[in-house]
Amino acid sequence: MFSDPASNLARFGLEDGQKVVDLGAGSGFYTLEAAKRVGASGRVYAVDVQKDLLERLRSMGAHQGLHNIEIVWGNVEKIGGTKLRESIADRIIASNILFQIEKPDEFALEVKRLLKPGGKLLVIDWTEISVLGPKNFFPSIKAQTLFEKSGFKLDTTFNAGDHHYGLVFIKQ
Repeated sequence: MFSDPASNLARFGLEDGQKVVDLGAGSGFYTLEAAKRVGASGRVYAVDVQKDLLERLRSMGAHQGLHNIEIVWGNVEKIGGTKLRESIADRIIASNILFQIEKPDEFALEVKRLLKPGGKLLVIDWTEISVLGPKNFFPSIKAQTLFEKSGFKLDTTFNAGDHHYGLVFIKQ
């Protein structure tokens, strides 16, 4: 099985009314599924540097009747680059982004800035054994080390599909 947003988000404890930030939202599969799970009283902020993907995501959300998605053109590798206020999020999603990040330490600090104390971070990324994945990958142990040194505690690990690993962290 390839990585399935519905299955992976089921492990993440999303609840009605929560605020979620999807960093590097890309095609928006996680954004759309999260928007369904947090309901009309919740909010999902889809952050990406690619305006065309964000516009397509805005259109897809409207087409599905999801009016709780906010599109944010921003830089996730710069502290404050998402343009969102500090401690805005109950949950943060970082799916298939770590392998693309040039400044992982700054990315982790931006996650920390956005997440409320006790909030959770979901990391989904390519495994090194995947033949479908990128040439440069970000191993799960490296992701664990990155976020633990930034003040997060590993909550759980799981198989996020045949080609992906899943990690859930709690902000201390």
